[in-house]
Formats: sequence, structure tokens, C-alpha cells
Amino acid sequence: MDLSPVDALPLSCVPRRRWHGDARWAIACLALSATPAALAGESPFASSVTSYTAGTGAAAGFTNPSVALGSPERFTGEGFQPQCVTPFQPAFRPNEIVSLGVGGSLVLAFDHDVTDDPRNPFGVDLIVFGNSFFTDLSGGSGVVGGLASDGGRVLVSADGVSWTEVPGVVGDGLFPTLGYLDVAPFATSPGVVESDFLRPVDPAMSMGDIVGLDYVTLLERYDGSGGGAGIDLAPLGLASIRYVRIEGPTAPGFSPEIDAIADVAAVEASDDLDGSGTVDASDLALLLAAWGTGDPAIDLDLDGSVGAGDLSMLLGAWGKGGTP
Repeated sequence: MDLSPVDALPLSCVPRRRWHGDARWAIACLALSATPAALAGESPFASSVTSYTAGTGAAAGFTNPSVALGSPERFTGEGFQPQCVTPFQPAFRPNEIVSLGVGGSLVLAFDHDVTDDPRNPFGVDLIVFGNSFFTDLSGGSGVVGGLASDGGRVLVSADGVSWTEVPGVVGDGLFPTLGYLDVAPFATSPGVVESDFLRPVDPAMSMGDIVGLDYVTLLERYDGSGGGAGIDLAPLGLASIRYVRIEGPTAPGFSPEIDAIADVAAVEASDDLDGSGTVDASDLALLLAAWGTGDPAIDLDLDGSVGAGDLSMLLGAWGKGGTP
């Protein structure tokens, strides 16, 4: 991404990450309870830098890899050009994003295994946050025109030695970061309702589904999520990973910038579908009656359809009290 001279001012590179409480689906309160992806004491965000190589063309002053640790940014430009991070206003300061450049790479590690969890929304297990943004067709009200994206090849690994590329996903692309759910697209003051950085946007959406949307509709499509590029480990054949590598281009071109990575929070739906206190034949009958539909009250694995995954989860809880 091209940076103006003022963006590359020699500002402090000390990370200013803050722990943010998760805003659990603030736009649409669902009859589900959310649970953290990591156990107590573990961070849902990358906790260490394994390696970093600044490639050719990496933006000067944007080469501190530790800024990619912790939570993505919600507010940027303090002391210079303060503004909320929205899909139209990305994080842009040297203490917020790290630039890769041609041939560059960044390897980040979690302090726990990120698992392939069917309880995760849309089956997404991992989210990568860059500083891409949507262009505005309206001149200020936030109508999506296009996507300013710098790409970035993404690979994942369980041991930091053997790597698997994630096809169809780039680190600095869809979906641009959203920090707050209650601010305008070009807001300059922090909001009150925080987005959920541990909840992905529906990966079934493409730019074709987004172009032309007004800001209110765009927020509805984000559905409380803080954005980012979602990755499902299941198609990769991986049960878990701990390391994420993002690589810059191999030929002159754009330079991806990375803000953070996150372990998606699983969402628990109750297996006790009829609320009787026990998972039994009555619950099975309800599930079978909803088979093939998208009934959110029965879709236990949150994949958008009642099917074999939901049946497996229900049978696994048979005779028990169900997940609260």
C-alpha cells in the first residue's frame, strides 16, 4: 500500500495494544452464549514473534514486528489525525501495523493451539487483520466502491517447521477491520460498542456481494464482527496450528501490512433443544424435523444448515443436560 510521507513520520514503534473485552454480537442478540477460544490465562491473539524479514520496499518506520501482537486496532492516528478504524479508515501508524515488502515475511505464534472447532461461527478458526479498506462511492456516507488490498500469502503450521498454504485467502484483504459498531464510516471519536475481533464475517460473502452497500447494510453484514480474513483449518486437513506466516509478494508490487491475528471464539448452542434438562429422543425428533433447513435454534455447529454435524454434536451429548 502506498504511504504518503506524513504516514511514514518517525513515530514510536512501541506497541500500544490493549486488552479489549469482547462485544458479544451487539447488533443482533442471539440466543447463544459465547465462550473464549483460549483457556483462562491464554491470549486469543498472537503472543510472540518467531521471525520477521523486511523485504524490498517495506515502508520505512513500519518494520517493528511486535506491533502485530495482541488485539487489532480500534482507533488510529492519535495526536495527528485521530479516527476510528472502520472498513473505510484503516490503521495507519508505525506502532500499529508492520510492512512486509517484496520477499518479506512475518511469523507469529500463539501461546496455545488454535484448533479446528466446528462450534466456531461459519467453521472459521483463525482471523488475520491487515490494513485494507473499502473505497467510498458516496463522498462521505460510506457506500462500498472497491477494495484497496495489498494481498499477502498466508501459511499455517502446527510446529513452525512444516507449513501449509491457505488458498484463496490473503492477509491484507477482505474483510477490512471494524473497531466499533456505533460509529459513522469516517468517525473521528471512539465509539462505545466494540466489535468482536474473535468473531469472523461470513466467508461466503464476496466483493460482488458488498459493492454498492451503504454503511448501515455493511454493518448488518458484518453482524458484530471486527472483520479480518477468516481461515478454516478443516479444508487444510489440519486439526490445529500454532504458527502463522504471512509473506509479501515475490515480484515488485504492493506491500502487505499486518495488524494482528486472532483465534476465533467458539459459540456454544444448547444440545437440549426442547429445554427439558436432558438430551434425549425429543431433541433428536426436533433436529430431524429441521434437517436440511437453516433453523438457527437447531444449527448446533453454526454452519448454516441442520445436518450431520449437528446430529453428531447432539448424540455426543445424549443423556446429559446439554450445553447451557
